[in-house]
Amino acid sequence: MKKNGKLTLIPTPIDNQSKLNIEAFDLLLAAAKDSENNIFLVEDPKPARRRWIYFGLPRETIESFVYFNEQTSKDLISEVIQGVKKGKNAYLMSDAGLPAFCDPGVNLINRCHEEKIQVTSTPFFNSVALALALSGFSHHQFVFHGFVARKSGEREKFLGKALKNRQTGILMDTPYRLKNLLETILTCENQVSEKREYCLALDLGKSSEKVLRGTVKNIMKNVPFETKPEFILIIKEVCP
Repeated sequence: MKKNGKLTLIPTPIDNQSKLNIEAFDLLLAAAKDSENNIFLVEDPKPARRRWIYFGLPRETIESFVYFNEQTSKDLISEVIQGVKKGKNAYLMSDAGLPAFCDPGVNLINRCHEEKIQVTSTPFFNSVALALALSGFSHHQFVFHGFVARKSGEREKFLGKALKNRQTGILMDTPYRLKNLLETILTCENQVSEKREYCLALDLGKSSEKVLRGTVKNIMKNVPFETKPEFILIIKEVCP
């Protein structure tokens, strides 16, 4: 039985002059040499073709492009998931910028999490936006709660307020307080009526990167607390 492939986001420059990040370029170049076993998801035909050629990637790979956008994504998600489950790797690119950030790619990432398929990204300069994209949670509206209060008492009050907010939320803290943060959330959840789902993005862009999604209890089972990873915690919105 073949091992699942993975989905990789490929952020691209927002201008028309900059070249693609070297790590992203090397990854796509290697994938292009075996296009039958890789899935190239792009937003729109003309911009995707033009930028692919400008980046210096193989022109013949353009024939393998799958156009994944608002009009096509609903019908394509299951097909992409099936391909990845057969061992193919998928690469998601938007016309410019970070894919799956406030665009249909979020639905694909959500399905990947549900199907236990790994999601990752080539380097991107904004860790908060990247964590949101990799979470697969809806984030057309979100609240940046920022760094959690340090002092006991204030910490519980801060987190209780964040959990009562029904929008997708973003929390940050120092690595050595990660375990305390998750334990405090467990305590604070007893004060709210609805349990939330979370996505913990650890060491984004590093070889030790992990993207964990689920309840706090389930996430804690898979966190390497001893390594003190850098992290961003995303709280899933409560649907109306």
